Amino acid sequence: MSVYQRVFASVLYPAYESGLRKRRTLSYLKEYMGQQWLSADALTALQTAKLRALLAHCQTNVPYWRRRFGELGFSWQDLRSPADMAALPVMTKDEIRANYDALIADDLRGTTMRKTTGGSTGQPFSFEYTRESYERRMAVMLRGYGWAGADFGVKRLDVWGTDLGLPSRLARFKTSLFDAVLRRKVLSSFAMRRDNLRDYVDAIDAFRPQVIVGYTSALEVLADSILDGLPLRWRPGSVITAAEMLSDAQRARIERAFGAPVFHTYGCREFMLIGAECEHHTGYHASDDHLLVEVADDAGRPVADGVGNVVITDLHNWGMPFLRYANGDLARSRAGSAACPCGRGLRLFGPVEGRRLDVIRTPDGRILPGEFFPHLMKEVASVDRFQVRQTAIDRLRILIVARGEFTAAQEAFLRDHIGRATGPAVRIDIDCVDDIPLTPSGKRRVTVSELAVTQP
Repeated sequence: MSVYQRVFASVLYPAYESGLRKRRTLSYLKEYMGQQWLSADALTALQTAKLRALLAHCQTNVPYWRRRFGELGFSWQDLRSPADMAALPVMTKDEIRANYDALIADDLRGTTMRKTTGGSTGQPFSFEYTRESYERRMAVMLRGYGWAGADFGVKRLDVWGTDLGLPSRLARFKTSLFDAVLRRKVLSSFAMRRDNLRDYVDAIDAFRPQVIVGYTSALEVLADSILDGLPLRWRPGSVITAAEMLSDAQRARIERAFGAPVFHTYGCREFMLIGAECEHHTGYHASDDHLLVEVADDAGRPVADGVGNVVITDLHNWGMPFLRYANGDLARSRAGSAACPCGRGLRLFGPVEGRRLDVIRTPDGRILPGEFFPHLMKEVASVDRFQVRQTAIDRLRILIVARGEFTAAQEAFLRDHIGRATGPAVRIDIDCVDDIPLTPSGKRRVTVSELAVTQP
């Protein structure tokens, strides 16, 4: 650890976070840093105690849950282990929108903060959370990023989304000052174009970060450019991919381009960091001391070993408690898997298979994960970028931005493999286009389903 890192960790950041902002983030981080080494049984006991306290609070102070518990004949006293949460139904975004006010705790009403996310369908979704919940989320994120080497005071370069509007001069000054103290540089992924990628590579070489953090798709674009001949002289110690899914092929290309191991993180705006990889890359370590992460089928039943819906209970957001909330993702459970060699007792799960609404469905009932397409497209050298759009249950439109000539033989190869995966009832249209626009938040969606899918 450098002198600056020691000064930052022991003096500068505590003065800002604990002193100036009067937040307990560092206290919670110390708590979580110790709890990660608890045994699996000890973490289950801790999780059970937190769940019982949360459910008692819900039964007493949250009108919606008081009513639902009564309808279900359920009491917080019935819970003996996290597995007993399966007695409760799975929550959806629509249910939260319809019962928003009744989900806010009476004893905390007026003290919560509000956050809004656009969601995968572009429909805004708002929720409330407490100050303690925010501080704990930040602590969990600091812990998870620390596993990838992003410790206090480490030089870090982010390829991330920035404000779409022009911030005020004061806001820009504060951001610049904060980034300077953090030793962080932020490059906007919103501004990336094919003709300015050299500027991004030059910025990495000039800043010489120890850690690079970014959207998976943005780092993939940079990695492909580097591998295509855009020279990168500096090599970071690690790369953290976030906000989007990461395929094995993407991981391999990013690691080869940057000459550093990739650590993938998984989270969503409702909870921030849900899981992260440690140095052994054996899967996501769930934040068991902060969240209850379940994998459940469409009926809300736990999936012991296989793919299901990600269902989350926030153990510390007492202002608007989310109990068994389906965030729209699909993931693989890891029941019975060996403990991670790192020694942490935090359970392993994953990989995350993709967004629920982006899964391709067919008339004969097949469910094709979006990950199928990156694995297929890497076999076609001329495919630069692509997007799969399901416009009807029996129709797929494949948009392809080609590098060089996209041949008839390559098109026939794609039609054959996609047709075998989807079945004969699905019509496949393949269109070569000049560009595929990003979403308003600056991300690239590989598969887009326009079907009306009922959430669990």
